Amino acid sequence: MMSFSKINAWLHLWLGLVSGAIVFFISVTGCILVFEEDIKLLTRPYMHAEASANTPLLPPSVLAAAAEKRMPGLQANNIRYQGPGRAAEVSFRSDSVVYVDPYTAKVTAIVDHEDFFHEITEGHTSLWLPPKAGRMVVTYSTLVFTILLITGMIIWWPKKWNRYNIRNAFTILWKAKFKRVNYDLHNVLGFYTLPVTLIIAYSGLFMGLGWVAKSSYWIASGGQSMPAYYEPHSDTTLIAGGTPLTVIDQVWEKSIKELSSPLSEALIIGIPDSKEEAVYVYTNTEGPRYQVHYFDQVSGALLKGTGTDVTRFSEANGGDQLRRLNYSLHVGSIWGFPSKLIYFLASFVAASLPVTGFYIWWGKRKKKRTALRKECQEVVI
Repeated sequence: MMSFSKINAWLHLWLGLVSGAIVFFISVTGCILVFEEDIKLLTRPYMHAEASANTPLLPPSVLAAAAEKRMPGLQANNIRYQGPGRAAEVSFRSDSVVYVDPYTAKVTAIVDHEDFFHEITEGHTSLWLPPKAGRMVVTYSTLVFTILLITGMIIWWPKKWNRYNIRNAFTILWKAKFKRVNYDLHNVLGFYTLPVTLIIAYSGLFMGLGWVAKSSYWIASGGQSMPAYYEPHSDTTLIAGGTPLTVIDQVWEKSIKELSSPLSEALIIGIPDSKEEAVYVYTNTEGPRYQVHYFDQVSGALLKGTGTDVTRFSEANGGDQLRRLNYSLHVGSIWGFPSKLIYFLASFVAASLPVTGFYIWWGKRKKKRTALRKECQEVVI
């Protein structure tokens, strides 16, 4: 009967061989996406907007009108205020996004949202396969990767904590032969990046597997079930006293002054397509403390919706907070640039693990074949 250590090693080997290529592509694309926003800001000057001191932001109606002039026949769908020094994004039900200076209403660019990073995101989430099938492959490959991290940790764990084993477990012997260096790169770097790669894998499973999200929410909230999402509707019996954009301007101003914390300019405001739709506003969108609010498009009255993001972050239960933190935990933006750098390095190491692991397996396989050939020759002689 096989021992636990042999079963663990066998599981680690074959799961790694089966999922290695997929884990490699997911990790490489993850490396690129970690600094997506930073690269965009560095290479796309139209995303910036300069303003003198105390220059007020222009309301949504002005930005929407400026963008719609450049997109004849289309109506703005939502407006994203990005914060101080950033151009606003006006989206339409099309492939194009219009960037508008929120202080002057000058259109700075019209771009296709299906750019390089969009393609990389498609590869990261679905391997460029049909979305439903691709996401399933990525999700279950992430689950396999999580098992690989755990089995790899068991393999790495020293049998005896003496000086020799500790040195081998925590250091890379750079002066050794390539075969040994490769082994250390796989084991040692895999250990050092384990906490981050586990967080990345877990947060990915949170997004991809309902049972992971529901069970995590239940634990974090102290036994509560994840609430269903409900978006309230506007009262269609009311008679509008002005245009919908007039109400949206009022809602925007109210959101900045009373609902954002602390007086954050970063928010997304939706423009209804029908009389039944409510105006939605996401406040504090520069981080995980975002919150959604719904307003009647005629009266501007605050409406009550349900979900994990309808209450102020500081007042939300642990499950709601975990749900809202999850994306930042996955992409590494939770502590800004320092955490992004850590995530980049961890993703790079994760991409290298299938490569170094395959080389370890190939070397052992080659060694066994050589030994078998030698044994056969001796028998013939």
